[in-house]
Amino acid sequence: MLLIYTHKITNRFSYTMKHIFVQLLGIEIGFTTKVEDFIKHQGPKITYTKQPLQNEFFIRSNDLLFEQGINDIQIRVQDWEGIPCFFATDERSNIPFDIFSASFYLLSRYEEYLPHVKDELGRFPPETSLAYEHGFLDTPVVDLWSHKFLKILIARFSDIAVKPKKYRFTSIVNVTTSHCFALRGFGRSVGGFFYDLSGLKLKRMVKRIVVWFNPKKDPYDNFSRLVEIHKRFRAKTMFFFQFADYSAHDKNISIHKNRFRYLIKSVADYSIVSLSASMAAGADVDTLKKEKMQLSNLINRPIKYSRMRYNKVFVPHTYRDLVEAEFTDDYSLGYTHYLGFRAGTSVPFPFYDINLEVQQPIKIHPFAVCDYALRKYGNKERIFTQLDQMYRKVKLVKGDFILVFSNELLGEKHEIDWLELYESLLKRYYV
Repeated sequence: MLLIYTHKITNRFSYTMKHIFVQLLGIEIGFTTKVEDFIKHQGPKITYTKQPLQNEFFIRSNDLLFEQGINDIQIRVQDWEGIPCFFATDERSNIPFDIFSASFYLLSRYEEYLPHVKDELGRFPPETSLAYEHGFLDTPVVDLWSHKFLKILIARFSDIAVKPKKYRFTSIVNVTTSHCFALRGFGRSVGGFFYDLSGLKLKRMVKRIVVWFNPKKDPYDNFSRLVEIHKRFRAKTMFFFQFADYSAHDKNISIHKNRFRYLIKSVADYSIVSLSASMAAGADVDTLKKEKMQLSNLINRPIKYSRMRYNKVFVPHTYRDLVEAEFTDDYSLGYTHYLGFRAGTSVPFPFYDINLEVQQPIKIHPFAVCDYALRKYGNKERIFTQLDQMYRKVKLVKGDFILVFSNELLGEKHEIDWLELYESLLKRYYV
């Protein structure tokens, strides 16, 4: 066991140490504030405070893990052998920055509590983030810091016990609009037809008419093909279906349509199926509970995983609502139109509620790639170049590479055949 001495044990301190050492590094740890217990400990040990005790392994602490609430923190980003970092220490420290405070700052989404201008959907804009501003959004810095830190610890404590981690890949298919033209009812179909006509969208009108006579031709209905693709790979795959009442932002098929209900149940026979919460559910916890219950009743299984509409995560309120609705895991943390690691990590982590200063009982699974962020790259070669770089970083630290695709984009075949690209990505990254 590695023993950590500090002057004060807080919830922030415990949360961060457990995530870095236990989750990321696979090292058993203990804490103490008693100097005599630290000195007599015979195993590996480090000091995390303002001053070293003797000549032990020492990391000079920033104040962040010992404070409460939100403060206006001035951050200066520096370089640690090619990796951006912040919260610099002094020459006595065995590493040049406070890895624990820096990790907590990113994992807790500290910056999202600070005043900021939201985007048109009420989301935290990626351009506002520290990672975007300093060019490390596409790098899981928390994981890379920990990876380098582990090498330093092993060099100092050759007998330290480490439980190895494994790289993991997860593919998510987000279904907020299961069909483009089919199953929409007479009124919505006719209204859509005249809308296309008024805009002279002739190709779309032709597709709409074809689907009226042959619903299997609906461009968004690729579910049997997706199930077939998933069967050929050992990758973990998940489907998140919206199962909500119609609204301005939520325009999926009626939850009372038998063919839509059958579709969900048939996919659930081959894959994990969970809830893609509607915009309305993101604003009202009772609606969230209702959608969860209805989908659970349909597939006759408990619903534990969530995704929020448009990846709209409002820290900390979204996670409090998910906890109240008894979700255990969420897959919404990331940016829709930017690749990268919103919390600086590829590894799942529990949510820390800064306002309440407690760890909430929900695990966040940050995604690295949302399909709509890939559109700006224009062709497959540029997409693979960008994703290969991210994949290598995640594979190095044995993290989790999570990709989110919508069945809507998978139905498009303009410059890129997205379904073909999706299959290539699974083949390329699942191992």
